[in-house]
Amino acid sequence: MAVKDKPVESIKISGEQKEKGSREEKQLKIKLVRSLIGRPRRQRETIKGLGLRKLNSEVIRQDRPEIRGMINKVPHLLEVEVLEKK
Repeated sequence: MAVKDKPVESIKISGEQKEKGSREEKQLKIKLVRSLIGRPRRQRETIKGLGLRKLNSEVIRQDRPEIRGMINKVPHLLEVEVLEKK
């Protein structure tokens, strides 16, 4: 069994507040900022799984452990911002 390098909470996300609120109320705005050319197939598939297609494309996803895990696999390609659900 492999040990994770970074826990889910340790990724740097702009706009994230330090308080421990309910995760169901938060959403993540994910933007692809680096090209997928020359990246391994697994990284390209992770980006596709997040729903991103082209450079600078953005999606809004629920703040869930599954999505955070996908973000942790390719943080060097993404910009992530936390949005409070209203």
